Amino acid sequence: MDMLTAPGKLRLRIACGVFFFISGFGYSSWASRIPSIQQQLHLNEGQLGAVLFALPIGLILTIPITSKMLKHFSSRSIMLVGAIAFNVLLCVPGFTAYVWQLVVLLFFFGSARNIFNLSVNAQAVSIQSFYDKSIMVTFHGIWSLAGFAGAAVGNLMVSFNVAPSYHLLFVGVCMIIMTLIFYPHAYYEKPVAKSGKSVFSLPDKHLVKFSLICFASMACENTMYDWSGIYFQKVLHASKPAATAAFVIYMVAMTIGRFTGDRLVASAGIKKVLNFSGILILVGLLFSVLLPNNYVVYLGYALVGMGVSCVVPLVFSMAGKSQNMNTGQALAAISTVGYLGFLIIPPAVGFIAQAAGLRWAFGIVAAFGALIITMVSKIKDSETKASLQNA
Repeated sequence: MDMLTAPGKLRLRIACGVFFFISGFGYSSWASRIPSIQQQLHLNEGQLGAVLFALPIGLILTIPITSKMLKHFSSRSIMLVGAIAFNVLLCVPGFTAYVWQLVVLLFFFGSARNIFNLSVNAQAVSIQSFYDKSIMVTFHGIWSLAGFAGAAVGNLMVSFNVAPSYHLLFVGVCMIIMTLIFYPHAYYEKPVAKSGKSVFSLPDKHLVKFSLICFASMACENTMYDWSGIYFQKVLHASKPAATAAFVIYMVAMTIGRFTGDRLVASAGIKKVLNFSGILILVGLLFSVLLPNNYVVYLGYALVGMGVSCVVPLVFSMAGKSQNMNTGQALAAISTVGYLGFLIIPPAVGFIAQAAGLRWAFGIVAAFGALIITMVSKIKDSETKASLQNA
């Protein structure tokens, strides 16, 4: 990589942060209008769940395509394609009149989200190479903050009875404008293919531990998204506002963790932060299972939020320095396994809850915290240092 001045590095960092904001704001804007679109298309909960499944299917199936793209083209170019496609598709859901239209749209929306997310993370890994300190976690903190902002705007639109068609169209156009403004300031790196393997490849031996850490963290993260509120209502018999407050506590803790994570890495190191993250996830979920009291579970959710906050960005940072694959290929390989945790575990929680109860299901999910601790112990010190080396 070329040497850059401090202002040059800052320019690249700001541009990358803006693209993380675009991703978070756009996705949360869509999520905030799901109930409105459900009502618009007269879908019950079961039908809505089936329709929404099209998005992760599109995301998973596009991973090998994104890997090939990042092998042959700069992540900067792929990020432009992904961001524009993502936001063009974001403009459309409110205008769907038939269920099949929404299914097709969400499939391609998931595909565009994958192209956008993998390329922007590849950008972040490249920019990380210019710094001796960790900056990856803050990028993901920007995504979380943007998610809060997008959800807040969405709730405002709902309160003023603004149709999802106009709301999402406006957001999509604004995000496209931001994309075009900041794209020239993004980092261009010449793609270097480090592997002669096929386009679709599972993680090699070096990346298996990183993939399992991602799998465990994403499994816990999406379980909290889907089940934290339900757990509060079904197990603690709490009110809906109390359940909403519990989820907000989890999200706030995760966001705070992401904005403080880089400083923790600077003082304690990546390996210690990841190990502590696994401990927080394990303890937080066990608190929630073994001591089902409102305030204890609030604390447990906060611990889990802090625990999952740093894991994926730090793992991406290390895996992106693979000697056998280029950055895009490595991220695609571990994402293949990681997203399986995001997709498979929350439905499995439902099956376990149906058979044995939600407390048992959360107790089993707590084991993923232990899995993170185990896999972190296998990370070599040289691998943590390589992710922070200045190029």
